Amino acid sequence: MNISLVTPAPPGSRKGNRVTALRWAGLLRQLGHRVVVRQEYRSECADLLIALHARRSFASVDAFHRQRPGHPIVLALTGTDLYEAIKTDPVARQALALASRLVVLQPLGVEELPAHLRDRTRVIYQSCDLPPSSNRRAKMKHRGARIAAPRGLRSSHLHARSSFDVCVLGHLRPVKDPFRTALAARRLPASSRVRVLHAGAALTRAMDEQARAEQALNSRYHWLGELPRWKALRLLSRSRLLVLTSLLEGGANTISEAIALGVPVLASRIPGSVGLLGVDYPGYFPVGETAALMVLLTRAETDARFYQQLRAWCRRLRPLIRPARERESWRRLLAELRPAKLSKHSAGVETSF
Repeated sequence: MNISLVTPAPPGSRKGNRVTALRWAGLLRQLGHRVVVRQEYRSECADLLIALHARRSFASVDAFHRQRPGHPIVLALTGTDLYEAIKTDPVARQALALASRLVVLQPLGVEELPAHLRDRTRVIYQSCDLPPSSNRRAKMKHRGARIAAPRGLRSSHLHARSSFDVCVLGHLRPVKDPFRTALAARRLPASSRVRVLHAGAALTRAMDEQARAEQALNSRYHWLGELPRWKALRLLSRSRLLVLTSLLEGGANTISEAIALGVPVLASRIPGSVGLLGVDYPGYFPVGETAALMVLLTRAETDARFYQQLRAWCRRLRPLIRPARERESWRRLLAELRPAKLSKHSAGVETSF
């Protein structure tokens, strides 16, 4: 098939939507399809449209529906779609109604949708195909070998044998609650070896100023700015923990990367993370609760049994994030979308919520 894949994130962006779109394009090409990745649909003669983000990609969804009647549309829902926009935004709701199939990144996402849309919704876990160097580092880590610090980081941020490095990966946006780990680190006892290494771009001047001020005030916090993916993965591979503090997520790709690298996760208890890690995962803290995160950081650093429990749990999740599984999920989904297999219900427009 000729597939048009649209994402609101521009070329060269390191935002999660762009990373996901490029990974999906690669998997679809492996399945024998021709894929063009754009920010918007440009009236090309495509057999299928795959769009990320209901609200921000609505113009593309609507244009494809009008210009290519009878051709299927797959709409992948982000965290802001699931937990904000589709509840209040008529544009996002209309995008859902036009879609032949909906994609969510973890099973709890299905529960956020109206009942009449759930039968056309599919769960596709995000995979992580690590570069060879990252795979080697992950294996070394599991064998207990010392891993050299990644090149390109300032000398003040290089790995110290005495530190317990905690990684935060994510752009500085309010929805990510980006300074929660730094605030928790402030409360740690003087004996703690925790160091917070935060990689991500400041998307506003205010966030840039806050990151610099926090770094000046908090000796445990180091803001590294935006890093290329390979450097971010090297940073993650040599960290003892990934901390995800988001207020909402559709299903964070950084969790998949941490699982692939064997790095345990501490996460705010939000549906997007619970859907990936499981209801009973022991590494959750309540959203925005600095003191609770501080307790978890302390426990992970000082309680070897707890740390190994986190690590073993994440290791058991690895089959979910294999590229072959994600590729097979897309193969099955596209097989459903052959014209003869599209039910009247799937192809219809239903706007009631």
